[in-house]
Parts: sequence; structure tokens; C-alpha cells
Amino acid sequence: MAELKLSGLDKSYDGGNSYVLKNINLDINDGEFVAFVGPSGCGKSTLLRMICGLEDITDGNLEIDHERVNDMPPNERRVGMVFQSYALYPHMTVAENMAFGLKLAKVSKPVIDERVKDAARILQLEPLLDRKPKAMSGGQRQRVAIGRSIVQEPRVFLFDEPLSNLDVALRVQMRQELSRIHSRLKTTAVYVTHDQVEAMTLADKIVVLSPLAQGAESNLEQVGAPLELFHHPRNKFVAGFIGSPKMNFFRGEIVEAGAEKTIVRLETGEQIVACNDTSSAKAGDKVTLGIRPQDALAEAEGDNIITGTIKALERLGTESFVYLNHPAIEEDFILRIEDSRRREEGSEFKVGVPEESCHLFNESGLAFARTKAPHYD
Repeated sequence: MAELKLSGLDKSYDGGNSYVLKNINLDINDGEFVAFVGPSGCGKSTLLRMICGLEDITDGNLEIDHERVNDMPPNERRVGMVFQSYALYPHMTVAENMAFGLKLAKVSKPVIDERVKDAARILQLEPLLDRKPKAMSGGQRQRVAIGRSIVQEPRVFLFDEPLSNLDVALRVQMRQELSRIHSRLKTTAVYVTHDQVEAMTLADKIVVLSPLAQGAESNLEQVGAPLELFHHPRNKFVAGFIGSPKMNFFRGEIVEAGAEKTIVRLETGEQIVACNDTSSAKAGDKVTLGIRPQDALAEAEGDNIITGTIKALERLGTESFVYLNHPAIEEDFILRIEDSRRREEGSEFKVGVPEESCHLFNESGLAFARTKAPHYD
């Protein structure tokens, strides 16, 4: 097990004229499971490969267990990499695949046998040790790929979208397997994924990256526990990326700022009271109101109402997603409701917005603090 420390890490492929990653500062504690998430092109896989040693570091420092490893080759860093593709040798059995790296390192046969048996027991692969990859399911092959890393006894496990080639049912099963393995081994793990569910359910800490904008100091947007990012996103980018379906954003302006509550007027005239601290702002400032699909109240009456027209309806059984048109939002206004009744397209639909569920962002996209957000551990 080991701690990781990334200090001012940069990655450029053209001598510093443009950057894929810039000024990445991150501490990963011993035994933590950390997920890197972000849209395509944000550099999350590149950052993982820099930790592994498969990509050079342009600038900054990378330390593993208080040891600077910038110039160390991958085999000396004692990290275990699990790729998206299983990359198993088709002519070798499970046991031979897991043992191959140790044989190349000239580890003694008794030690190899013991490590392979231990890994097979952890991964529940003992009945399959004599099988070849073609006789196994995708989930079983991925477990073999993980076992190949386990036998190396790495200080850090690195996972590059390891479940993306599996079907939905297998992904769910393998998420549970990975969680169980990490709980048992307690080895530091860094996991790259585009799947928010994987990140939210597996990780102790999530790192949100964005494609580097021109003039930006860094493309590291926020680091925190999964529920911290969900309930207290630092900015509009994180708020829109974490959560599925994504948060709804309405254009508006402040009518009355306050330390506990704020009154916001949307472009269409609706006035919404939000539990956000806008004491640093003033009336007339442009803001964005955010509300998650699961927080809005269907067919509500009274105050804090936003009215849209039904564009489409997805009925999923015990719940439905309603897609509404609203002039103050650039995309569809999405609402999750816990029934599957038919509703007529084009009809008016009133949505209640609980003031304690509102998010507010200033014109630059930075979040105003929520004053009545749910607690999280």
C-alpha cells in the first residue's frame, strides 16, 4: 500500500504550446479508492498513464510512498495496471496468464504458485485455473486480468475503464466484485471511468477533470467524496457532470440577495426562493438556477413554481422521466416522477422547486453555498 502525491503535474505533447493536463495537485491517501471522471478529452486516462509510467511527465512531481518516481520505468514503480481490454494470452490457462509476469521477473516457482493460489482464492477463480480465456465469460476474463496485477503485489492498483467492455448485468456484478476485492486487500486504487454510477458506488473520493479551457490555470475542477460533489458542487461544470440525468439550469437574475435565502427571477418572470448564501452578490446580478430532476415536484401548486410544456415522456414502470420545454433553459427541463401515467404532449405542466434543493451559480459559473443542503458522511 502507498500514498500518492501529485504536485503541479503538467502534460504537453508539443513542448508547452498546449497542454492536456495542467497544474494537477492531488493527494491520494494510503488505501483509498479514487476515481477520475470527466468528459472525453479531459486527460483522465493520460493522468493514469503518467502515474503508471507509460506517459512522460512534462513538469511537476509525482511521488509514490514519499518517493519521487518521475523518471522511474513502470516496472520499478510497483504499480499494477488493469486495462480496458483484458489482453490475456489465448494459448495460456488462467494460472499461466496470472503467473507470466512473475516468470519474466524470475520469481521462484514456489512463490509464483502461492501468489497465484492466493489471487485465485480472492477472485473466486480456483475452479477455473486450468481454463483458457476462450472458455470464459467477459467478467471471468476481467477477473483474470485483475489477478495478473494482484500477484505482482503492487503498491497501487490502476484501472483504466476496466468494465466498459462488459454488458450491463456484468458491470453491476463486477462493481460488487471490485468493491469486495478492495475491502479485502485495502490497496490504494486509482480508477478511470466515464460511468458516474461506477465512480459514485466504488470510490472513496472522486476527482473531476474537464478539458483544459484556454487561459485556465488547471483542468482539475473538484476533488471530494461522492455525496459532497453531488450536494455541494464547486461550480456549474461539476454540477452538470455529476448526477444522471444531469442537473437542469435556468437563466435568471437576483431580485434579493441574502445570507440565508435568495430570491431569483427567471427570464420568463417566475420568482424562485432559493436557500443559498448570496451575501457576496447584489440585486440584478445574472445567475443560473440549478435543480436536479429528482428534486423537482410534479404537478405542484403554490409558490416556487416553474411552468413548462410537455415535450416527451419516458415511462419506465415505477417511475417516468418528463421532458419539458421552458424558454429560460437551453436544453430540455427533465423531471423524474414516481408514476407512469400517460400525459399529453404539448400540455402545460407545473413543477414545484423546493427552496432547500436549489443550486445557484454566478455569471462565472461558481457556486453560491447552499444553506440547507442534506448532510452526508
